[in-house]
Amino acid sequence: MIGPPRLKPDVRRHEPERAMFDQERFVYVSLHVDANRVNARTTLPNMNQLEKWRDDEVILMQMSRTAQEEAAAGGSAARSQKARSYIFTLTGNLIDEERRQVDAIERVLFPIGAVTPNERNDVDVVFNATKYGAILVTADGASKRQPGGILGNRAGLAALGVQVMTDDEAVAHVRRKIHERDELAVSSEA
Repeated sequence: MIGPPRLKPDVRRHEPERAMFDQERFVYVSLHVDANRVNARTTLPNMNQLEKWRDDEVILMQMSRTAQEEAAAGGSAARSQKARSYIFTLTGNLIDEERRQVDAIERVLFPIGAVTPNERNDVDVVFNATKYGAILVTADGASKRQPGGILGNRAGLAALGVQVMTDDEAVAHVRRKIHERDELAVSSEA
């Protein structure tokens, strides 16, 4: 189960030394953001909404270390700062089962193998999302310019248990979860 995004002192109870989390707010959605969704200029309305929900402790939103490094490498100080503001996850040393998962992801994304550093990074970003039980939010692929990519192969990834969404799909998903949470709260009060 996904844990609370952060712990804060509960000032309403005047117990600053005790970290509390308002579990009534959190909808148990964990997202991993790909480097192409780093919203340094705040021009991506769906990412703005997801970031607001993260800040309001409605969802958990992180990046893999690989995605963070990709986003920070572009030369833009604002983009680098925004990428580094995310909590990041690590791949670490892989156990046999994880190695098989990485190999399966690679076969789906790159049937002849991940050859370039960017291809290997894509495999790692997808693996990290699934390793940490998160939905990967990306704009990689499924376009006329890039028909494959991560989004273009999401059916094959789904068969491996990997959830991939665009930022607009992620917003719709979180809205549904918020609605379900609110409906449950209303029905339990009745």
